[in-house]
Amino acid sequence: MFSVLSNSWALLLGMMLLMLGNGLQGTLLGIRGEIEGFSTFEMSLVMSAYFVGFLGGSRLAPEMIRRVGHVRVFAALGSLISAVLILYPALANAEAWMIGRIIIGFCFSGVYVTAESWLNNSATNETRGQTLSLYMIVQMIGIVAAQGIVVLGDPSGYILFIVPSVLVSVAFAPILLSITPTPAFDTTKPMTLRALYTASPLGVVGMFLLGGVFSAQFGMAAVYGGKAGLSIPQISILVSAFYVGALVMQYPIGWFSDRMDRRVLILATGILGGVAAFVAIFWGGNFNLLLASAFLVGGTSNPLYSLFLAYTNDFLEHEDMAAASGGMIFVNGLGAISGPIFTGWLMTTFGAGAFFGVISALMCAIGLYAAFRMTQRSSPSVEDTSGFQAIMPSSSPVFVEVAQEIAIENALEEQLEEQLEENSP
Repeated sequence: MFSVLSNSWALLLGMMLLMLGNGLQGTLLGIRGEIEGFSTFEMSLVMSAYFVGFLGGSRLAPEMIRRVGHVRVFAALGSLISAVLILYPALANAEAWMIGRIIIGFCFSGVYVTAESWLNNSATNETRGQTLSLYMIVQMIGIVAAQGIVVLGDPSGYILFIVPSVLVSVAFAPILLSITPTPAFDTTKPMTLRALYTASPLGVVGMFLLGGVFSAQFGMAAVYGGKAGLSIPQISILVSAFYVGALVMQYPIGWFSDRMDRRVLILATGILGGVAAFVAIFWGGNFNLLLASAFLVGGTSNPLYSLFLAYTNDFLEHEDMAAASGGMIFVNGLGAISGPIFTGWLMTTFGAGAFFGVISALMCAIGLYAAFRMTQRSSPSVEDTSGFQAIMPSSSPVFVEVAQEIAIENALEEQLEEQLEENSP
């Protein structure tokens, strides 16, 4: 772990500052939109716009890096992020915010692609797994810490919008000043959706539904808080609860994933998250109960992302796993775009409680579809399944491909060990 920090501290520090800025602007916009009098549906379009840009960035950023290089892409996207963050309070209308969110989503996606390829290049085969785990923890710390900054200023003014702009600008200094070699860059062409669905219907359908869950909870949580009458400190704590749950429950669920039928685990995880969200619909007035529900929703939905990737890998050859990851990211992105819009429309019609209603319905649908798929074909034995690798839903194709490579390497090592044991006298 210390060797990882010594080699990658500047990049990890920069990414934590970036996540501070990104986490702050998402919550801040939800609160400021309520102050500006934006309708719930208008805010849902604003929040959805981020995922439109993010999906576009994940497809176009690799080509940009090939054409002009890591450093230029990194610096250009960082400048755009910083500029848009300052412009939000100056252009307080829904259309301008939608355009800004598309730009922000595109830029952050490109920044993740660039930073994660650098991070992968700085790691060795022995430290790659630790590096990715530390990177994910740093991201979570940045997002959770950002929620504490929200309560330190007035969301109706300018200061809280200047802070994330400064954080993003400062974040690039340690990265660009300390990292000298630019890695060779390449990504695998995504597998077609038809081929993916043929390999794993549960993986594809589940990943699409999960995209709606993610974008709803991370895009509309602050909007829900405003509509539900929560104070600003309560909203920041609520948003934090989703991310803390995601960090705490990722590894326990991963442990079970490698030791049981993954469809049963998907079923149980989906239903648990759905029930937790259902409780918040009717008993959300109890803030402690609301936080517990948010913790469980975040703690079940985040591991499902990695779980669907691992389950899909169980039906693929090793050489197809990297290509499948690109297709799965695209499927998740399609679901993410529709999530806030659908949630905003229902919140406008039925009230703030529809926020958790959408999450509950989607999580239960995931669990029920897993139960249906259990009747359609047998599951591979636990010994033949690929390893679980914890992955953030906001990760770029680079991070996901690297995690897939680690899973492949671990699987090959296990096969080799089994062969050696069988051949030993």
